[in-house]
Amino acid sequence: MSAPSTDFPNVQKIRDVVRNELATLLLSFKGKKDLVLESDLMKPLDRIAGASLLKQHGVDKIFKLDRTQMSIQGCDQRIYLVRPRMRTMKLIADHISGEKNHGSDRKYKIIMVPKKLHVCEMILEHEGVFGDVSLDELPLDLIPLDRDILSLELSEFFKTFYLENDHVWLHTVAKSLIGLQALIGMIPNVYCIGRGSKMVYDLMNAILGERLAGTDYSRNEIGNMILIDRNVDLVTPLCSQMTYEGLLDEAFGINCGYVEFGSDVTGKDQSVKLMLTSEDEIFEAVRNRHFSNVFSFLSTKAKSLQSDFDKRHTLTSVGDVKNFVANELKNLKNQKAVLAHHIGACEDILIKKTRGDFQEILQAEHSMLEGSGVRDNINYIEELINKQHSITQTLRLLCLLSITQDGITSKEFKSLKTQFLHSYGYEHMLTFYNLKRLGLLTDQEGPTTPITGVQAAMGKRGSYKSICKRLALIPKSEDINLHSPTDMSYVFSGAYTPISCKLVEQVLNKEGFAGMEDVTKHLPGGTFADVRVKQTKGKSGGSSGSPPSQRVVLVYFLGGCTYSEITALRFLGRLKGYRFLVATTALINGSTWLNGLVEK
Repeated sequence: MSAPSTDFPNVQKIRDVVRNELATLLLSFKGKKDLVLESDLMKPLDRIAGASLLKQHGVDKIFKLDRTQMSIQGCDQRIYLVRPRMRTMKLIADHISGEKNHGSDRKYKIIMVPKKLHVCEMILEHEGVFGDVSLDELPLDLIPLDRDILSLELSEFFKTFYLENDHVWLHTVAKSLIGLQALIGMIPNVYCIGRGSKMVYDLMNAILGERLAGTDYSRNEIGNMILIDRNVDLVTPLCSQMTYEGLLDEAFGINCGYVEFGSDVTGKDQSVKLMLTSEDEIFEAVRNRHFSNVFSFLSTKAKSLQSDFDKRHTLTSVGDVKNFVANELKNLKNQKAVLAHHIGACEDILIKKTRGDFQEILQAEHSMLEGSGVRDNINYIEELINKQHSITQTLRLLCLLSITQDGITSKEFKSLKTQFLHSYGYEHMLTFYNLKRLGLLTDQEGPTTPITGVQAAMGKRGSYKSICKRLALIPKSEDINLHSPTDMSYVFSGAYTPISCKLVEQVLNKEGFAGMEDVTKHLPGGTFADVRVKQTKGKSGGSSGSPPSQRVVLVYFLGGCTYSEITALRFLGRLKGYRFLVATTALINGSTWLNGLVEK
């Protein structure tokens, strides 16, 4: 059973802080105003504020920001709520210039999320509208998506930091940690795995400065924090997810905690949006299960719901009927609707699994993770390339082959690259260049140019096989039980344990990196520990004398995190008596992650 929600720090407090900030910004434009939203901020804003708060603070109409010229009608005040991107500023500048040419004297405010960037001001100035707008920022930091999931919803972090070596978003991560600790107390023990993690930690301390002196750790609700760079574990996002929550993300896309089911699932013309949280008891019961164990649970649940419905036929008195209708009927109907959606989603996933190349892809992945059947896997990838199979799926396998083999042989690499470019187009020369710089897709010949900057930080050749052996990532077949798992590897059908989660387990066991040198030497960016409150171990090896907060761990992924990793950490928490709170710059799966690196 999962731990009760009261055992988690109340992260919803973060929402209230951002709501107040937003309300203050809206009130700075007195009276009625229109709000123009960038599309990828709609869901995050919905999680924080909702339409009623906007209406209460004078928002008349809400528009989506797009290329078309906006209507000149509407309020004489307009607020743009947008990400600080150059192309967005150019678009807003075009809107404002167009309206000024029509004689409009509207007032404009641009609120940038999560912070203002100087380059945006330069563009507005260059376009000649800087004097017509007032600028502000909304520090929309970590968004609580569930009681144990927090996300910055900043999908560009990985590409910006790891590929372009741009540190612009490190400040946002550091500020999000300061904001979180202001609400739940300072975290005494911090472990950093990777270059970005250490930079964030240093930046956080620099911002806090003198406030760190004499910190009281007695009121903290989280005892340990592990910051981990995505490039420490490039393998996990490339693997096909096999838990229910992971498969929902792969098949339908979970956006800011919402999933949208189309007519394939609902059987009706209109689509339906579900919010996926622990408050939905049916979803909570199946989210962490291996997919093979979901359908049987849902059908059992359907039978028990039906018997609860049938109870109404046995009611004899008017009072009992009235009581049933007042207290139980609505809840049963809601549960029935949600159950129908989840059963529909399962059927849809099953169809996709049996119809497509799902089993073959899974088989290829598993043999790559084990390091076997290299020739067969290359042949299979060539077959997918020639069939022009989904570009991201083909790249996922190519990258997985490269990482697990610590690079593809030079001859095979050239051949695969040529076939890929012929099949998908020569613009992907740049895709290959990006993936090579990130260490995702390399040849064994090694670089002919000196390694600098980003590449130098991306780690060491020969690392997967060494880490795999030392951390025992591939479990023995007798340890695998997908229905009542005993090992984190169940999230990938027992084929592989996520490197990131295994590192978290080791760090907590050892309270640091001592004795892990044979593993850490293979990790890019190094490791760092700052332990201020040691655990006091009881006789049984448990931490009986430690405060309860010592069993609460914040794991912060820089560059994205998958639902499989969250599920694996939940499992580890139940196994070892920890409660994991997972924070990330964005929630990703292999396809959404690689899409950001593919040349469009």
